[in-house]
This record gives sequence, structure tokens and C-alpha cells, in this order.
Amino acid sequence: MLTKLRDIVNNVASSTDVKQALNVLVRETCSAMETECCSVYIADYDREQYDLMATQGLNTRARRVSLSFNEGLVGLVGRRAEPINLALASSHSDFKHFPDIGEDIFHAFLGTPIIYRRTVLGILVVQQRDSRQFDESEESFLVTLAAQLAVVFAHAKAQGVWPNNAKGALLLEGAAASPGVAIAKAWCDVSQPRLDLVFPASCLDTQKERDRLDGAISAAITEFRRLRKRFDSELNQDTLAIFDLFIHLLNDPMLRKAMNERIQNGDLAEWAVKQTIDAFSERFQNMSDPYLRERANDVKELGQRLLYFLENQEIKQWNFDEPIVLFARELTAAMLAAIPRDRLAGVVAEEGAVNAHAAILARALGIPAVMGVEFSPQLIHRKQIVLDGFKGRLLVEPAPQVLEEYERLRDEELELQQEVESTFTKKTETADGVRVEVHLNAGLSADTSIAINRGVDGVGLYRTEVPFLMQRSFPSEDDQVNQYRAILDCYPKQPVVMRTLDIGGDKPLPYLKIEEDNPFLGWRGIRFTLDHPDIFLIQVRAMLRASIGRDNLSILLPMISGLSELLEAKALIERAFSEVTEIADQQGETLKLPRLGIMVEVPSVLYQLDTIAPHIDFLSVGTNDLTQYLLAVDRNNARVAEVYDTFHPSVLAVLKQILDNSKRLKLPVSVCGEFAGDPIGAVLLVGMGYRQLSMNTRSVAKIKYVLRHIPSEELESHTATVQQLSLARDIRNASEAFLEQYNLGGLIRVGK
Repeated sequence: MLTKLRDIVNNVASSTDVKQALNVLVRETCSAMETECCSVYIADYDREQYDLMATQGLNTRARRVSLSFNEGLVGLVGRRAEPINLALASSHSDFKHFPDIGEDIFHAFLGTPIIYRRTVLGILVVQQRDSRQFDESEESFLVTLAAQLAVVFAHAKAQGVWPNNAKGALLLEGAAASPGVAIAKAWCDVSQPRLDLVFPASCLDTQKERDRLDGAISAAITEFRRLRKRFDSELNQDTLAIFDLFIHLLNDPMLRKAMNERIQNGDLAEWAVKQTIDAFSERFQNMSDPYLRERANDVKELGQRLLYFLENQEIKQWNFDEPIVLFARELTAAMLAAIPRDRLAGVVAEEGAVNAHAAILARALGIPAVMGVEFSPQLIHRKQIVLDGFKGRLLVEPAPQVLEEYERLRDEELELQQEVESTFTKKTETADGVRVEVHLNAGLSADTSIAINRGVDGVGLYRTEVPFLMQRSFPSEDDQVNQYRAILDCYPKQPVVMRTLDIGGDKPLPYLKIEEDNPFLGWRGIRFTLDHPDIFLIQVRAMLRASIGRDNLSILLPMISGLSELLEAKALIERAFSEVTEIADQQGETLKLPRLGIMVEVPSVLYQLDTIAPHIDFLSVGTNDLTQYLLAVDRNNARVAEVYDTFHPSVLAVLKQILDNSKRLKLPVSVCGEFAGDPIGAVLLVGMGYRQLSMNTRSVAKIKYVLRHIPSEELESHTATVQQLSLARDIRNASEAFLEQYNLGGLIRVGK
């Protein structure tokens, strides 16, 4: 039976026409199950009905067969989302008789839903003349077949080749990566070389291949330097730092050595690049932090550019007479730079996610973008496109009235964005003057932009692990001192919170291999550094040395689960402070003891705050991991992605509990997770009473703008109301309606 299953699925997937594929499905299913009738119904959610799209055994020439979602046994299968097995279908109360399609001769009925990620795409039905129930093996076969077909059907739907009886445009969907609306003709670029299409190949002349590789590396370095200069006046330093990362990696002896060794062993340069890049990107792919995990895509982009320069000596330039929406399998910085800004209305990528480098660049440049969209170039190339970067949707050749509505939306968005940015540098207060501090989450580097410095109150979270991940060995104490000093000097009169090394099984270092079955619950954060006090002491000493003569350093400890870990870490910090104090004294400088805080992300720490409070100076809530651990859901697992929801009533209850306890214990508290950078999240947090939020650069202006337009009393009233709700979707809907009252709906259009 497994062979039959595989053959049916493969034959359906390989059919070039959907109608043909469905005919293949019903014919081969009849044969495999030795039954007289098989039919497949496709769900039409616009009309709320199931349409019979293919059958073997029924007569569909007499009429078109459709059943509403509440009609017939097919509708019952869809509503119950489970198989229905009947010996005599006509005797069931939900049976609907179609006298002219020849169904009267069939008595036995077995129907099962075709479900993809909780959505019923269709119903698969087999029928037989004999009045009998299908046995367990037959039911199991059909259920298994439907589960495998769901993936094939979902792929066809994403490609835009799914049967669609609804009026209007072809709809494609992906992940909203950069907000905004773009309206322009589509331009599909399928010319870029692909790493996944590089296969094993050997060479005879190793020196020639090494020369080709050296030339490609040099050309790529030149390009990244050009791109950095090209974007220098448009992007902040934190975004530009990715180009420095690319150049650093290309100059990394380990990377070059790995590729050259493969060439020396007889591999063609392309195959050597492919293998090496795959190995490097896998290290990042296994990390839990979404920002760091997406650096795997950056490493792949690096490989793509090397492939490009192995084949091409010149950088590709595009010339367009009018703005276009660029469609690409994998978006790169080079693509964004090659097209003049006034000719690039929007970008769409088949590969990549919202934290990929290209997506970050698109956001920084204000280019609407959607990632993870499956598309067929022949269906969209040069067609009119509406790109909705708020909801992650694309409409191909929309109706005139739809186009007009999106044009209005685009114009409104442009006006709103100009207004948001015009007040960016003003201090953050609610409409009635309640002060809220807005800080930055910094990644690859601190943001040294003058505008950013004027617009924020400091750095609420600096991820120190990034330099560790970029090195081929642990960075020296002096290297770290230079790194941290540069950041502290960017904010001389503002606090800078540096988180100690958050490394471990979920973020393996290239030079320290860690393998665990469940890295989220494994050797990470403070657990790793306490097991390596040498590494911890070097880092803390570097932070303290960098802070000599300055008074803006705070140290933040990640993944603290209880008092014992805190006390161990604090003892090491005090030891390092004593050692560095002697250095400061010798320099005639003053070293001040930095404020010490912990990340609130492991639920167990909530029950030890009373005993922990005397030993720390502040709390920082990491909503990303706190939500993950509280709801017991892997936020990187697509199968349970919908369960991960920071609007879950339990998450809001915990956030309120943390705030109440911090007030009682007189501990300052901030929120540095993604929730703080979400307009609805920020509204709820300030409504609860939080007065310190830390977020990514791209969220600062938006959050400041939202908070300045709503009185604190209204924020408090709204938050108290939604905390009485029991469903996350009700909380989100009520919050969206609340912001709409203040004409702030344009900032919350991102679809969930």
C-alpha cells in the first residue's frame, strides 16, 4: 500500500495541469482501493461551498455539482474535519440526493478532509455499490493519502494554479516583511545562480579553480564595499554592519581554507563553495534567536554572490522606464542596490524570512516586501501587481475597484509615514504627558546615527554574542574592550545595557560544537557561562575596562532560572570588578560598579523574585522566550507557530504580575522583547504601567508616534478591559479597534 500511496502522490504532483492532476488522483485511487467511485471536492471559501472538481464513477456532464459548507455528507466531513464512514449513505440525515449524477447505485461512503495547517482544502470521497463499511485498512489508506495530498494542494495554491472560482485577482500569500503598499508591473528575475542547483563536480586543473575562486572573492568584497558606500547615507549603522560581516567572512582564513581544501581535493570551485557555505549556514540555522538564525540566510547570500562572480565578471545593472515589483527566488542586497530607488516599488522573494538581511534592508529603505511567496514567473511576469506589505499578500491583475482602494491606502500610508518620521526625535510621552522611555535593541553594532541618538533614551539590550559568532575563536579581552567602548561612547549620557554571552546549544559557536536533543531546554545562556567562568570573567572584565571613566554601563544576565545562578554570576562579577578597579586606579580613573539586572524569561524566576531582588538593580523582560516557555511551544516550529502568541491571556497576566512585583520590590523593569516594538504590544504594556520599552531601530518612530496620540488613562482603561478577555484573537481585535479610534489603524495593518 505504501508503494501505491507514493505513486499516487508523485503522479498528482508531477501533473502540469491541476485538472489533469485531479483526474489522475480519482482514477488511481479507485484502482488502488478497488472501489467503483472516487471524487474530489475543492473548498471555495469565497462562496462557502465545495465544488466537485473531478470524479470517476459519477456523471457530471448533466450538471455542475456544488454543496454549501453546511450541506450534504461532504459538508459534514468538512465541518467535523474528520473521516465519515457509512455503510448506507442515503439513510444518513445529512445525505443530499443528486438524482441526475448517477449516485443512486452507490451505498457505501467514505469521506475524509484534505487539511493543511488547520484549513480544509477539500474533501476526498470513495463510494461503493455494496452496502458495507470500509474496513480500517481502507480508511487508514484514504486518510494517509489525504494528508500527503494536502502538501501538494497547498503548494499548487501558493503557486497560483489552484482551481479558483472566485471573481477577482489571483492571490498569492507570504510573510509580511516590510510594511507598505506597492502598485506596479511585476518583473521576475530568475537569472541568479542557485546554491541548491550546484551538484558534485570535479576538476583537472586545481590551480585554475583556485584562481577562479580568488577572483570571485575579490569581486564580492569589492561589491560589498560598494554597497556599503552606496547605502551609507540611507541606512543606520546597525543595518550597514551586515556588509562588514560579509567582508569579514570573505576575509576569514577558515572559510577560504575550507573552500581551497575542497578544490585541492579535486572539487570544482562551485561545488567547493556549495559545501562550505552549507556547513557554515547550518551553524546559524540551528540557533533559536530569530535574528541570529536568519544570519544563515546571509551566509547563503554570500555563497550566491560567490557563485555569481564565478560565472560573471561584471555586476548586473537594471534599467527600467517605470517602477516595478521585483520577484526573485532569493533576494539579495545587490538586487536592491542595482535598481534605482525610484524604480523599485516593492520586492517579493520565494526564499527567506522576515529577519533575513534583504528584508532588514528593505525595511530600512522603506521598500514594501513579502517573503516566502511561491510563484510561477509565467503567471505574473509583466502583470499588474498590488503588493500588500502589511498582510503579506499579492494580487495579480486586480479588478479596477480593488486597485483604486489600494491606491488610496498607499497614499494614506505615505502621508502617515511622513508624519511619523517628522516627530521622530521628540521625547516619548503619552497624549497627557506621561513619560515613557524608549530604548534600542542593538545587534551587530550600536547605531551611531545622530537622528537615532536624539530619538532614543539609550540601549536597552546589546547582544554581545554576535562578535563571538563571527570569530573563528573566542575574541580576546582587548578585542572585546574595543567593541564595548565604541558602544558606550555612542551613548555617553544614556544607559547601555549589555547582556552577557547568550550562547549555547541553540546558538553553537563555529569553534565549539554543541549537540543537544532539545537545545531550548539545554546548555545555553548563564548555564554555559557559569560552566566556563574563564570566558565569563574575560567578558565581564572587558565590559568593566570599557566603562572606566564612564558611568553608563549596566550588565544583564540571560536565562536566570533561580537564585543560585544569580549568586554564582554575581560573585564572578565582583571578582572581575576588584581586578579592574586596580587597573582604573593605575590610570588615575574611576571605575563605577555597574547596575546588575536579570532577564525575566524562564518562568521559574517569577516565584523567586522576593529572594532575588536584594541582589539586583533592575529587571528586563524577554517576551520572546518567556512566551515560548510559558506556552510550551517552540516558536521556530512551523507546525505550532499559531500557538505561539504574545497576546495569549496567560502571557498578559504574567507581564502584569511581573510589573506588580517589580513595583512592590522597588525594582525598575523594562521590556526588551519583540512585543515592545509592536504597536498593540506597546499600548498594552504602557497601559499596564510599564514605562521602559526597548525595541529594534525600525520600531522606534512608530511606537513613539502611537504613544504620543493616546492619553495614559485611556491606555490603562483599554488594558484593563482586554485583560478580562479569554481569547488571544479577541484581545488582538479589541486592541486594533482601540487604535482605530485614534486613526492609528495604518500602523497595525500587519496580518496575523
